[in-house]
Amino acid sequence: MLAKIFITLVKISPTFQKLIWKWWYQRLGKRAHDSGWTFMNYGYIPSNKEFIKKLNPEDERNRMFIQLYDYVVSQIQLEGLNVLEVGSGRGGGASFIARYYHPKNMTGLDYSVSATKLSNKLHENISNLDFVNGDAENLPFDDETFDVVINVESSHCYGNMKSFVNEAYRVLKIGGHFSWADLRGKDMIDNTDTIFKLSKFQSIHESHITSEVIDALDVIHDKKMEMIKNYVPRFLRTAFMDFAGVKNSQIYNAFKGGNAVYLSKLFKK
Repeated sequence: MLAKIFITLVKISPTFQKLIWKWWYQRLGKRAHDSGWTFMNYGYIPSNKEFIKKLNPEDERNRMFIQLYDYVVSQIQLEGLNVLEVGSGRGGGASFIARYYHPKNMTGLDYSVSATKLSNKLHENISNLDFVNGDAENLPFDDETFDVVINVESSHCYGNMKSFVNEAYRVLKIGGHFSWADLRGKDMIDNTDTIFKLSKFQSIHESHITSEVIDALDVIHDKKMEMIKNYVPRFLRTAFMDFAGVKNSQIYNAFKGGNAVYLSKLFKK
């Protein structure tokens, strides 16, 4: 019953949604410091096996998660540029980009203070990478600071998607790119598309990658179940199984049944 109430409140109240996600990420940021757990996305398996990226041995255990980031940035030039990830979580994605794509500076921003502190600790040996605390709807940067902004599986937590899109546009340099990927319920697709269409961004590419995400969810099911068991209070586990997209959860079944989709979009300023 408590899990159902929790899910309902998240759906009907953007303010509650933002607060509960902040609580969740703060909690995670204070635990599992040495676990090597640095990713929190659903993962991605390329449908074309020719696009399987060669990874360093130490990164193989996070392959499913890394492949989602690789897909999101694969069409953009990053080397030597200033790149921002909004919603960087525990920093795994930003670390991957900093090490494999060689931007001049890679900045990860997250709403959770503890997640930001943890990310700086976990990835302190990467010279072109740093993490800062901030709000996606009110980014703490000057206009036209970054060449690229990315946002991976984070915006569904925001209270005001329109404000975030406007902020991403503001901090991008002219000619810069904004790459976004996230899940949406079938009934929210039009609203999300409208927000992007009414923004000043020029659309470059968009795709539905739901099937590739489902394939990854199948592979990483056991790992996510272990994390939920270890770090989520018992009365909230059902709710967080849905958020994690484990097999037979509401979101997993929604993906399978076509009631939810995973979208990827690339824009230019």
